[in-house]
Amino acid sequence: MQHRGTLFKPLQLPCGLALKNRIAKSAMSDSLGDGTGHPTAEQIRLYQRWAAGGVAISIIGEVQLTAGYAENPGNLVLNDASDLHRFRELALYGGGNGTKLWLQLGHAGALAYAPTSNPKGPSALDLPGLRCEEITLDELRKLPSEFARTAWLAQQAGFGGVQIHAAHGFLLSQFLSPLFNKRSDAYGGAIANRMRPLLEAIEATRAAVGPDFPIAVKLNSSDQLEGGLDKEDALKVVAALDRSSIDLIDISGGTYFPGAKSASDGTGRGPYFLEFAKRARAETTKPLMLTGGFKTRAQAEDAVTSGAVDIVGLARALVLEPSLPDLWKADRKPEPLFPRFSDAPEGGITAWYTMRLTEIGADTETLAFGDLGHAIRDYEARNRSRTEVWLRHFAYDAVGQT
Repeated sequence: MQHRGTLFKPLQLPCGLALKNRIAKSAMSDSLGDGTGHPTAEQIRLYQRWAAGGVAISIIGEVQLTAGYAENPGNLVLNDASDLHRFRELALYGGGNGTKLWLQLGHAGALAYAPTSNPKGPSALDLPGLRCEEITLDELRKLPSEFARTAWLAQQAGFGGVQIHAAHGFLLSQFLSPLFNKRSDAYGGAIANRMRPLLEAIEATRAAVGPDFPIAVKLNSSDQLEGGLDKEDALKVVAALDRSSIDLIDISGGTYFPGAKSASDGTGRGPYFLEFAKRARAETTKPLMLTGGFKTRAQAEDAVTSGAVDIVGLARALVLEPSLPDLWKADRKPEPLFPRFSDAPEGGITAWYTMRLTEIGADTETLAFGDLGHAIRDYEARNRSRTEVWLRHFAYDAVGQT
């Protein structure tokens, strides 16, 4: 007997789009681009498998507006220099089975991958493991049009929507954070100023794609760092987003600030940011998505049935079982088996899951969990190879010298 609970009821977004259920594949940096910013066959197959598995939305993480500020040399880059035909193929296969395939629009800012970038953030920083220049006012004023252009190209290529990334310590998140943002101009100081780049990006993007194309925002509930974005300021951003033209707020948390512990590497068994989502619900009528920590069908059902959120975002659970939504619907496999790693180095678990994505895209994954050390070595070797391709392909543009 099939399960037909709240998770499998359709949801209509403000733009008019109807989602077939309440389960999304959250954005992850799959690192499966070819080094020139274009999709690969393995990447296309990966998103095809997620679509076949029953998700309502599938979000491709960290699709770059330009080559200069990627977080990984396997990122996609979509702008006027891109081969749109190759993106259309990804949109076609990843958007099958009623799944809406969205691009997460990214700019890593101060956390841009140093071998291919000249990292720039809201303010200049010189810290252990983190050095960056200050983004200029002229560059900042061009940013909304860059978001808008990539979103428009995504629409032309057949993607189902976009998500503006303002979480996890990347550029728009950096502007929201007092830890990164020490500016004294109109983009620094009070939270109303610090959220200005995000709101300007939304406004320009909506003008470019029209009223019927979904725009989501991924927002931190907090940076989970002393001196970073806190929950009270995050709620003020939620209230401002409620007045904007967006269709969905995806709540997450944490940052890739050097030395910060990833929430997803923790050992907790429940959704990480559910209490914040309940507070955010009082600030907005926009549909809410919650990403982080969902490991069982019961957790997902409870979050949606309670009214705290409208959609649950799954990431690592869908790496372990790409067909999890369909299995849940059929009352099978309520909880995938998660690997346990001890003494993993910083970034090591992320590397393991990233290489698992590679196996899914090649249809070579097995029930057995591969060795962590081997996965880290493969991940680092691929990054080195893609870095060489990236620098050759983008030449000076990738290091911000044009």
